[in-house]
Amino acid sequence: MSTINLDKYQLEVSDSCATLHIYGDWNFSTGIPQLEPLAAQLATVTGCRDLTFNFEKLGDWDSGLMTFLIGLLANCSEQNITVDPKGLPEGIQQLLKLATSVPEREGTRRPVLGQPVLARIGNVTVEMHRNWGDLLAFLGETFYAVLNLLRGRARFRSSDLMYQIEGAGPMALAIITLISTLVGMILAFVGAVQLRMFGAQIFIANLVGLGIAREMGAMMTAIIMAGRTGAAYAAQIGTMQVNEEIDALKTMGISPIEFLVLPRLLALFLMMPLLCVYADFMGILGGAVVSALMLDISFFEYYQQLQSAVALKHFLIGVIKATIFGLIVATSGCFRGMQCGRSASEVGFAATNAVVTSIVLIVVADALVTIICQILGY
Repeated sequence: MSTINLDKYQLEVSDSCATLHIYGDWNFSTGIPQLEPLAAQLATVTGCRDLTFNFEKLGDWDSGLMTFLIGLLANCSEQNITVDPKGLPEGIQQLLKLATSVPEREGTRRPVLGQPVLARIGNVTVEMHRNWGDLLAFLGETFYAVLNLLRGRARFRSSDLMYQIEGAGPMALAIITLISTLVGMILAFVGAVQLRMFGAQIFIANLVGLGIAREMGAMMTAIIMAGRTGAAYAAQIGTMQVNEEIDALKTMGISPIEFLVLPRLLALFLMMPLLCVYADFMGILGGAVVSALMLDISFFEYYQQLQSAVALKHFLIGVIKATIFGLIVATSGCFRGMQCGRSASEVGFAATNAVVTSIVLIVVADALVTIICQILGY
């Protein structure tokens, strides 16, 4: 007779029989031994055809022990070893009978396979078609709500509009200040490195002024609002969709577009031009700070050069872009929120899709407005 000591169990092997002694606690909190060492020992024992158990020293146990025993029974079946369950406690025997009474039906476990490429393309196409249909319906309802607003028939609370204006305007000034100032300083620094090589440091005001006024002021403001406000709109309306609050509004005969979307649309439509003007000022101020520190250009010289190089039309173009971007951000956020499913994960997807949709449409709209201004000579 030979004895093999392993973690929490001992295997005694005789001529044709092996006895497994189980001792100690067998639960997930104290750890369950691995089955592989025992299976390897059983495989090396020659002439062993029977396995019995001794559970006299077993402590606390849970389902971890059952998992170990079920795996051991399967391994013994593969090695043609007969298992005698008489040494097991009565409760464990009953559980093993329940676990092994009905074998797993072949074919019921669905294999995990990757989706074919053509199926992926089809799913994406169907989803795009559905999105376009939903978007057209949403835009139509929004246009109708705007007409009702112009006729004085739109139904929403003025307090909601003021709350949305506060959230999209004054509450966003801190992040707009930080980002716009840093962008202006970065533009000035990049331009200073090159212009200083030619002794044309004074033209740093032209670079920063035109870049901020026409492009970067409106663009950075829109991207900030897309990540800050557009995602919030999608999450708020999406949560209402999950809680069936939008269904309740429809049941009471109140248009969700007028009650929820219209205040948010008006808030960004009114606040984005003002935020753009503020961002322009902070960006130009950041460029002036870099010019004064790196190039020894006083604020008065910087202002004089800026006044002669940047006409009012450039600021107006930036403000027009910001207004368009504000409508895009509000529309994308509200649309993704109204399109949200009925689970918490769908709310997260709606917020993510709102930001992605807003940024993509902002870049496309900026390119189109720039091309139109180039054709018109502005």
